[in-house]
Amino acid sequence: MAEFARTVVSRLRKFVGDRREVKRQRVRLAFTISIVLFAKNRTGARRIISMDGHTLDLSANGMALIVPAITLDEHHLVGENRTLNVQLELPQGPVEMQVVPVRYERLEEHASETGYLIASKIVGMSESDRIRYREYVATLLLRRV
Repeated sequence: MAEFARTVVSRLRKFVGDRREVKRQRVRLAFTISIVLFAKNRTGARRIISMDGHTLDLSANGMALIVPAITLDEHHLVGENRTLNVQLELPQGPVEMQVVPVRYERLEEHASETGYLIASKIVGMSESDRIRYREYVATLLLRRV
């Protein structure tokens, strides 16, 4: 039922129009998404699990991520209080950030993309990576003019 609701909202957004405040720029960039798990053993070791994907679009404050699956090692990528680590491959080199998923939808089987689209908001990034990321987004905006 939740899948159906997401599909309806997605189609409605296409019909009515997108009301986002910040314009997203379509661009396909590779990324690695990861979750850090803390082991429950005596050493307290961390285990990092990851998945590769690519972007559908970017803005200064968020991005649409396309991933092959909505779970990563049995952990749902979208959920309450879920923060994801993303290493985005910009043409000038990688930037690392933390994002919070705000919604997701399963991509249609007959479409050119398969898997899941995760709309996400950027919530953390080092200052140097933030500068490089925003400069890259600005270059995308200039190309559209």
